[in-house]
Formats: sequence, C-alpha cells, structure tokens
Amino acid sequence: MAVKSIQYKQHTFDISYEIVNPQAKVDIIILHGWGSNKNLMKQTFAPYMESFRHIYIDLPGFGNSTCSTSMKTSDVARVVELFMIHINASKDIILGHSFGGKVALLLEPQVLVLVASAGIYTQKSLKVQAKIAVFKALKIFGFSKLRSLFVADDAKKLSEYMYQTFKNVVNEDFSDEFSKYEGKALLFWGKEDMATPLSSADKIHELIKDSKLEVYDGDHYFFMKNAEDISGKIVGCFLETLGK
Repeated sequence: MAVKSIQYKQHTFDISYEIVNPQAKVDIIILHGWGSNKNLMKQTFAPYMESFRHIYIDLPGFGNSTCSTSMKTSDVARVVELFMIHINASKDIILGHSFGGKVALLLEPQVLVLVASAGIYTQKSLKVQAKIAVFKALKIFGFSKLRSLFVADDAKKLSEYMYQTFKNVVNEDFSDEFSKYEGKALLFWGKEDMATPLSSADKIHELIKDSKLEVYDGDHYFFMKNAEDISGKIVGCFLETLGK
C-alpha cells in the first residue's frame, strides 16, 4: 500500500492506493462503491487482466484515504484526477462500482466500465419520505442528535464530513452526464440488485450511445462471483478500441 498527498480547495487528501502489474502499458483504474474500499476490488479483479496495470484507489474518506471536508461527486472526481496526474496514470479504462461509477463517468475515460453504477435517481418509498419529514421536524426543535434513528444504514457510522458528503451525493441525477459521455461503455449488472436496480442499467444503456449491457444473476455485489467473465469482456472491448 502507498499514499499520495493531494491538495484540493485548500485541503489535503491522503490517497491510499495499490498497483498490480506495474510494468504493464495500459492502465485500468478501479474504483469501489460507497462504504467499501480498494481491498474488495483488488481481491476481486487482481487475478485477471494481466496485460493491464491495475490501480486500486481508496476514495477520499474511505479505507485508508482521508477527507477533511464535505464533497460532491464532482469534487471526488477532481481529487482522483489530480491523484492520477501525480502517479502518471492514463484514462485508458476506468471501472467504477456503484458510487465509484459516477466518479468514473466524470473522469471521461476511453473505456468506461460501470458495475451496478449509481447515478439514476429513483423515487424514495413513502416510508423513507416519512422518515425524512419526521427527522427534519425534529431537527427544527433541536433533536438532531437522534440522527442515527433516521438515516440510511450506509450513513450511520460516518463522520460529520462524510455524512454531509453522503447527503450531497445520494440523490444526484447523472442522466445528463451519461448522455454526454462519448466513449465506449460496458455496463455490468445483477438481476437482483436492490441498491441500483436493473431499471437504472436500462436507462443508462439508453443514454450512452456506444454502450453494451451485460446482466448476471446476483445482487449489488454480483461481480465478485463473475470477475473472470467481466474481465474477459473488458479486455475484448479495449482491444476493439485499438482496431484489433
């Protein structure tokens, strides 16, 4: 594991990362989802795609990377981009799972790999809407310390900076950003995904002109059991972009 310090908007971010196949000439940046870290992605994909230099990154505030301010997805993407410049990494291929998919999209790689990506807004259930309304009412009367009773499981153990970041990014609609992407995109999804439903994949597939959707059995973490097949399709797609 290595760490690079990145300066952004008068804040220092210590970004933890690992590189696999360091002598390879083609880069694949691999970004984890919300609440996860680079280790999950490394144990899943490191055995495959030997011809690529794998760069696994802990996004700011996750794993061993630091974060001392609230952020939007665009801020996270900029920090990752600055980090890539520091280590001389190219935008050949960027893979993002869930929240990492939105970050990958904003980085505009030659080949975009979206694995159960976030970014399509879905209407909250009436139950969730009611919880939000109750929490906002309690906050007015000074009961904000009851936050843990109302926030999503993904947010309960977050620092105040990361909780604000969570609120900033959770309802972002990236439909316009998906439609503006002009590269080649591979979409991989699980049929039983409840976090980013298959309907989101269909919408993204419609929005990105040059995209291909592959659907597998499984939930939001379906890719852990299908990494070899997914990796083979990524390699094939990249070779196509070279005209081979």
